Amino acid sequence: MTTSTHTDPYLGERLKLSPFHPRQAALNLRDAWSSWNGYKFADYYYDPEFEYFCIRNSCGTYDICPMQKYKITGPDAEVMLNRMVTRDITRLKENRVTYVCWCTDEGRLVDDGTIFKLGENSFLLTCGSPSLAWLRKSSIGFNDLEIVDLTDDLAALSFQGPSTCEVLKEVGLSEIEHLKPFNIEHFHFAGRQEKPLMVSRTGFTGDLGYELWISKDLALELWDALYAAGENYGIQPYGETATNMARLEAGFIMPGLEFNEALKTINYKYDQTPFELSLDWLVDFEKPHFNGRSALLKERDKGSEYRLVKLDIEGNKPAEESHLYADEKCTVEIGYVTSAMWSPVVKSNIALAMIENQYLGGSIWAEIYYGKELRHHSKVVNCRVQTTPFWAPERARLTPPPKIK
Repeated sequence: MTTSTHTDPYLGERLKLSPFHPRQAALNLRDAWSSWNGYKFADYYYDPEFEYFCIRNSCGTYDICPMQKYKITGPDAEVMLNRMVTRDITRLKENRVTYVCWCTDEGRLVDDGTIFKLGENSFLLTCGSPSLAWLRKSSIGFNDLEIVDLTDDLAALSFQGPSTCEVLKEVGLSEIEHLKPFNIEHFHFAGRQEKPLMVSRTGFTGDLGYELWISKDLALELWDALYAAGENYGIQPYGETATNMARLEAGFIMPGLEFNEALKTINYKYDQTPFELSLDWLVDFEKPHFNGRSALLKERDKGSEYRLVKLDIEGNKPAEESHLYADEKCTVEIGYVTSAMWSPVVKSNIALAMIENQYLGGSIWAEIYYGKELRHHSKVVNCRVQTTPFWAPERARLTPPPKIK
């Protein structure tokens, strides 16, 4: 008798499954999946707007397992990272998180992400796209460090919304209400003697929220505990579409929309710099040399060609992919919209847009195209630059957060 073993010829091409996938698959009623960094990833579960309102009115979970996670340890870890990113991370205290970006020598943005300081010589870097090759290049000359890719081993959930703190207390995370924004705490979980659950008060929605980090073998236990505790608080999973709505209201940038990663860009200057993205506050010229410093110094002194701004737009038709003009007759083009939506919580037509610096002091008009019963329409509307986030509730900053009754 002959036996044969069947192998999947496409095994290496199939999407990986998150440690949370068994629970997510049962809740993805529309079977609406996309992909992120080789993982099967929910675009939405039931209805994007319903999931968006869960973020703003109750609480929701967003799978960030596909996010790239790198642990950098050793005596040279801090100095190497400080050489790579534009921000001065020598000021970062233990058990704190900070937002960073890093650039090519030409000052063009490679990516943005967060750095967690876990100990004196221990850091966790998270970012949206694979960056192991860039980290290894950046570590040349720094011999006393180790870089480990934890992406497939460290499970992570973003838990966002006004009732998140109350739910985490129900899970048993004692004193979680005293965790300040951008702080980290470690908790006992699943009867383990050590503290396997790391919680950071961070997120991508501009609202009250936390990110939960745990080894993949405890992922489903964490999910089950969270959903049991959150049953009376309206807990729901949410996908990429709702995330994009919430982050736009908060004024956060998204790769592929507000910026192109420099290492993936083909056309000259179709990538961006921190100054163009209004990330000046991430560039610290007081610290020693870092990637892109010379180019960014020149740009600071000379000025940038473009600037990312927030726009409050007249009317209720989202200005998606609209061109922007200096006059109502649309004769002088001055920029373009990167992201746009009608904001349910702000009750306003909002957008992020790239505008030529020389025109920022004057009038801004958007030419909006939209459909109505299979007919194409267009209109020109006035735009107003807004300097503050569209949505920034006080609960996102308060410690302890307000209790949800």
